[in-house]
Amino acid sequence: MEPLRILLVGNGGREHALAWKLAQSPLVESIITIPGNGGTATCPKVTNDNSVKADDYPGLVAFAQKNNINFVVPGPEAPLVDGIEGYFRAVGIRCYGPSKLAARMEGSKTFSKDFMKRHNIPTAAYENFSNYEDARKYLDSINHNVVLKASGLAAGKGVIIPTTKEEAQQALKEIMLDKEFGAAGDEIVIEEFLEGEELSILSFSDGYTIRSLPPAQDHKRIFDGDQGPNTGGMGCYAPINIATKELIEEIERTVLQPTIDGMRNEGFPFLGTLFTGLMITKNGPKTLEYNVRFGDPETQTLLPLLDTDLAKIMVACTEHWLSGISVQVAQKASATVVVAAGGYPGSYAKGTQMQVDAPPAEMNIFHAGTVLKEGQLLSNGGRVIASQATAENLEQAVKKAYVGVKHIKFDKMFYRKDIAHRAFKPSAFAQSAKIEASTSREALTYASAGVSIDEGNALVELIKKVVKSTHRPGADAEIGGFGGELDLERAGYTASGTTIVGAIDGVGTKLVIAQVMNKHDTVGIDLVAMNVNDLVVQGAEPLMFLDYYGCSKLNKGKAGAFVTGVSVGCIDANCALVGGETAEMPGMYQEDDYDAAGCAIGAMSRDLRLPQKENMVEGDVLLGLASNGVHSNGFSLVRRIIAREGLSYTDPAPWDNSTSTGLSLLTPTRIYVRSLLKVTNKKLIKGLSHITGGGLSENVPRMLPSHLAAEIDVATWQLPPVFQWLKKAGNVTATEMSRAFNTGVGMVVAVSKENVQQVISELETSGEKVYTIGKLIPRAEFGKGCVLLNLASWD
Repeated sequence: MEPLRILLVGNGGREHALAWKLAQSPLVESIITIPGNGGTATCPKVTNDNSVKADDYPGLVAFAQKNNINFVVPGPEAPLVDGIEGYFRAVGIRCYGPSKLAARMEGSKTFSKDFMKRHNIPTAAYENFSNYEDARKYLDSINHNVVLKASGLAAGKGVIIPTTKEEAQQALKEIMLDKEFGAAGDEIVIEEFLEGEELSILSFSDGYTIRSLPPAQDHKRIFDGDQGPNTGGMGCYAPINIATKELIEEIERTVLQPTIDGMRNEGFPFLGTLFTGLMITKNGPKTLEYNVRFGDPETQTLLPLLDTDLAKIMVACTEHWLSGISVQVAQKASATVVVAAGGYPGSYAKGTQMQVDAPPAEMNIFHAGTVLKEGQLLSNGGRVIASQATAENLEQAVKKAYVGVKHIKFDKMFYRKDIAHRAFKPSAFAQSAKIEASTSREALTYASAGVSIDEGNALVELIKKVVKSTHRPGADAEIGGFGGELDLERAGYTASGTTIVGAIDGVGTKLVIAQVMNKHDTVGIDLVAMNVNDLVVQGAEPLMFLDYYGCSKLNKGKAGAFVTGVSVGCIDANCALVGGETAEMPGMYQEDDYDAAGCAIGAMSRDLRLPQKENMVEGDVLLGLASNGVHSNGFSLVRRIIAREGLSYTDPAPWDNSTSTGLSLLTPTRIYVRSLLKVTNKKLIKGLSHITGGGLSENVPRMLPSHLAAEIDVATWQLPPVFQWLKKAGNVTATEMSRAFNTGVGMVVAVSKENVQQVISELETSGEKVYTIGKLIPRAEFGKGCVLLNLASWD
């Protein structure tokens, strides 16, 4: 076979993954990407070129002929829908992708839905409309929930799932009249809303045969818990728990093969990669949509599992001998976490400087919206970059993918913290036992008194996997017993010279906002953060964590989300969740209210104990580590300000219109453990102060000796927008701000002048934003106080 000289069209994460995988093939001599991105620029065998625009198809053909290209791989949907395949077929250059006629399966949702109906492919009930008034009347006439889909191409965002009829009518107006998605909304599909688990299948096809990769599941919503607007995809994982061998066979029999056969029999055979989105309902699989190309971020997730030569598969498809190929896939799990620009999917900045370090083995960084200019990597899109990892099981793959994220650094980067959360939900729960009266007098049970043992057992089963994902040496992270234990020796400590440290704390009235927003995972992270941050300020490494969850009536979904958040926090802090208590106490709490507390246990070598008050001297420097927001203190004041302003938690946040007030306030407390242990274990610092209740005024003195005070200038960092708004809306004085909130600094570090630069460098390398905020001075200089705050810049 003649060596392949490939032209790859596109510049997203999908194209980077394709270039990365194709470059591994011995069949491939070279790859030119037009225009490519910062990732493809550094791939072996790959060269970026922007001398021709990606939508100039005659120009691309001329470029291919000039550069002796013999194989073309279009990445995105737009060129395929425009008919790029025909341009190259006309000059005898093979193109891995469907014809313009076949690409209508993605280019027009109306066309694809009608195709499904003609070929009895299971899908949701639907109606097509090109007239707004007809569509509006139809919405008024039905009672079931719907999905609104702009018929044309809308970059993966033209699907809206309203929760009320009013929302549906508003969305219809935005699509058809306001042209939210441009010409894509000239025609609309109003579809029955299906309930179930969603999955995607990527299938190779030569028009006759199909060979599919394992089903994957992506996360379209921008925020954790599948909240907020749709995006092009914030993360993905495979395999999927529900994708049994029997289910996959049913999908191939009822959906995939009938689709390929139907297209061929209607005169537009499909050649390339068919993406099929499905909903697995109680009545079986239903087809949601087709895409006529590799999905994004599914491609980044699945190609690292593919053991068969991708180039060979593509050639087989173009030459119609795919039946002779056995597609082999590694029996592993894969997870991808997409890192977006702040503000996405709304307005966002481009041209932000980035730093991306090479990740460890079995991890990949796939670029999407990036560009390399004069050797500097810059952001160039909304979904900027992604971390992908493979492992023996999904829990490990997810954990490694988040480790990979730590190798990515740029201002205002944003990513979901709950990728694959649906994979950790069991497919069915134990049913509550029915109460039957054996006599005319009711036989009372614990359940009839309002406490469900079955619900508690179901919760334990629900959270077992996420708890197990927090495993670390010395702690087995199993729940269901009477207590948690940890072997200090296996954890790396010996009894002699070791001090055990404990911390206990709660989340406070931030839980009220979690209730209003029905979002409970992030407060689970808060619970861990409040405790482990208190441990690390003493020089201790958190080793294990136990939680307490008290409620009136146990709701396993809500409690499960909370404990999932606790597990995410434990993973971030590298401590094991070894146990806890769920207390169902009717009458103690009101309706759906709950409370939570946590206890973290850690250890330290005695020579690492902090603070080292005896070593602190005048002139020692104070560094501040940036917070993620309000963290978990001051919420009684926050809630009062919100109420006085007449603001709803579902309203856009006045300080950040890319999200709601409630979701912004639920941003979890930053966990500083990993970054701080790197400097505490090297004995580079003298003291730490976790800025929680009491703010800077009350917390910094806790690490100081009696003869020294702290001088802090708040002008050395910018007051974050949320605090600016709270100060103005609440008419809060500068002094009160410094006592109630962290004001943008979640941790204060005391360090000698000699070690300042090394400490700053190490902390910034670990992903912290560091400010030099002050110094230690003799306490006698200003009387009995412990902290001298220069608050002039806040007045």
